Amino acid sequence: MATVQLTVSEIHDLARNCLSANGCDDSNADAAARTISSAERDGASSHGLFRLPGYVASLRSGKVNGAAQPTAHRLSRAAIRLDGDRGFAPLAIEYGIPLLAAAASEMGVGVLLIRNSFHFAALWPEVEALAARNLVGLACTAHTPMMAPYGAKRAFFSTNPIAFAYPRPGTDPYVFDMATAAKARGDVRVAARDGKPVPLGVGIDAAGNPTTDAQAIVDGGFLLPFGGYKGSAIATMIELLAAGVVGDFFSYEAADADNGDGGPAIGGEFILAMSPELLAGAGWADHSNTFLHELESMEGVRLAGQRRFANRTLTGPREIDAELVDTIRDLANP
Repeated sequence: MATVQLTVSEIHDLARNCLSANGCDDSNADAAARTISSAERDGASSHGLFRLPGYVASLRSGKVNGAAQPTAHRLSRAAIRLDGDRGFAPLAIEYGIPLLAAAASEMGVGVLLIRNSFHFAALWPEVEALAARNLVGLACTAHTPMMAPYGAKRAFFSTNPIAFAYPRPGTDPYVFDMATAAKARGDVRVAARDGKPVPLGVGIDAAGNPTTDAQAIVDGGFLLPFGGYKGSAIATMIELLAAGVVGDFFSYEAADADNGDGGPAIGGEFILAMSPELLAGAGWADHSNTFLHELESMEGVRLAGQRRFANRTLTGPREIDAELVDTIRDLANP
């Protein structure tokens, strides 16, 4: 695969210009570009520029509102419902996180229920934004069916990702962001693009046979949950939080509402914030850090998120697929 080198700033500008050229106003283009460039910065290429053609497809089809203006409604002192105005999720998240943080800091616990938006990115930006405010964050969302429940023969769940961040004042938070599928759909699509296999157990082909062929999974196959029935149970929980509690589409409903343009589907996101300062009291940070230091000191253990944080410190350019960059530049000139 041929690559080109782009700085994080150049990646942001490439994404922003492309989104602006296809109908996003400044606020929406900037928010989505920040999300895309942060993924490339952290080494998560499957959630970076790789997603941009999908964003553009949804703008061109008219499914997504490129001039969305999120609005918030406070349900209680601890609960906020935010309407994304049929826009991409990054702007809604940037608008809602400060409101959620204020509620959790006051009440100890707060929830943000995002409706009517299109999530197409990693989940760590929102939970890390809470951890930066010394809050514990948990977020989950759904999409359209691409994963079979344990024991089933057809897709019913999305990859149903979940992210968690725990603040560690003075150092990087503890963060994980994972699909409940054995492998994220974006990672499987990248493997298919690059002609690379995936581990057995990630998915099955259109005939229902286990396969390591990523392209066969993409072309009519579907993903499998991690851990069998355990991953399937967590995926069910995420559907009930991100759709049931939020009051938005379950994965199968989102598929019925989608126009099939290849971009993100409409849906909800559930974000929970907790204040350890209020809930645990003074000394929470030292107590938690002692635990994490003990865990990290065990031979063979690496805390989740450490690779991303290490990538984040690199100041040089990132290697980006050259064909993808050419595609994006073409999309920026409709």
